Amino acid sequence: MTSRPDTAGAGTNRQALSVPAFRRLSAAWVFTNFADSALYLTAAVWMKHLTGSDAAAGLVFACLGLPALLAPVTGWLADHLPRRGLLVAANAGSAAVVLPLLLVSDAAMAWLIYPVMFLYGTGSYLTSAAQSGLLKDLLEPRLLAPGNGLLTSIDQGLRIVSPLLGAGLFALWGMAPIVVLTVCCFAASALVLAGLPTSVVRAAPHSRPGFWTESVAGAVFLARHRVLRTATLAIVILVCGAGALNVTEFAAVDQGAGLPPEFISVLASVQGVFAIIGGLSAAAVIRRIGLSWCLRIGIAVFALGIPLLATASVPLFFLAVALAGTGVSLAVVSFNTLRQSETPSSLQGRTAAATQVVISLPQVASSALAAVLISVLDYRALTLAASVMCLAALLPLMQRRPSAPAVPDAPQPAADPAK
Repeated sequence: MTSRPDTAGAGTNRQALSVPAFRRLSAAWVFTNFADSALYLTAAVWMKHLTGSDAAAGLVFACLGLPALLAPVTGWLADHLPRRGLLVAANAGSAAVVLPLLLVSDAAMAWLIYPVMFLYGTGSYLTSAAQSGLLKDLLEPRLLAPGNGLLTSIDQGLRIVSPLLGAGLFALWGMAPIVVLTVCCFAASALVLAGLPTSVVRAAPHSRPGFWTESVAGAVFLARHRVLRTATLAIVILVCGAGALNVTEFAAVDQGAGLPPEFISVLASVQGVFAIIGGLSAAAVIRRIGLSWCLRIGIAVFALGIPLLATASVPLFFLAVALAGTGVSLAVVSFNTLRQSETPSSLQGRTAAATQVVISLPQVASSALAAVLISVLDYRALTLAASVMCLAALLPLMQRRPSAPAVPDAPQPAADPAK
């Protein structure tokens, strides 16, 4: 097991950005997220316009989520192929698979959107798994926290801008400009990533067990590692509570405040701004109080903001989403940093992929359950129940464990079970 970098020793955002390879990775991340944020929501809106069916539009999101079931394969690839080359290929491949959308002109061709979105989603999961290991390859341990914080802030910032741009382009000129923009962004990302120095990109060593044993090794590692097991359980409980908010937030705006559903986009923008602030400040918080306490505080801040959505007060709605945005970034950055720090390089892709599955599926299930319950229960009761669920995420983290050493000032070689 690796040493646990949990206390005040994290570097700063400036120090992370001083690493040329990380700056290049961040630039590629801007292009990738810009394309992703512009496409994923607009594709569902496009399907609605083509078919007039809410169900057909909803299936677009299902196609984007289904590749999570391929996590054993994507994680295995991320740990057995050179990560720089895999990221270049994934971005170039995403550009290629999106191009057929230019052939869709009416409802008769709308079916083509589904396989394209499935392949596109597969590329996104592959990129995420490979990037987890690449980030640890590029940065020394004490810079993982600011590195994750900066990437999270980029992600959240583009989630504010890109969907608005995508919606504007779609309203003015249809889907073709969005497809072309997406292709160009993924191609640019591939070119930027191709310039990463090969000396800092390490391919994971091949292991001897069979494919199935290797492919589930990430999930097994998470389950057997006491610190990561409890942290992952906490995040899973948190997203179960958060998943219900996808449903109750609409009811809070409509039934509670008497505002049109479009007001959700205003709240989402405010939440995104504070998520950026949370991501940029995460390294400083971790440096002061450590990873485990940053994770606890992030969960608590997120959970304490949720009950304010049951008040029917617009100012309190803004406070709720501000707390939610800040809290979720602190929790995500600290969890990702903890997972990367505790996981050997040869398992980075598989643990990242396993994490995607155990987080995505419960969140989808909780959203579906809330959609059923809201027809028979008051939205305020569901909102408060979601808050209690999120606070319950703190329970696994309350187990006592030995104190941990500080984040090292220089990279330390991790024990690698595959060697």
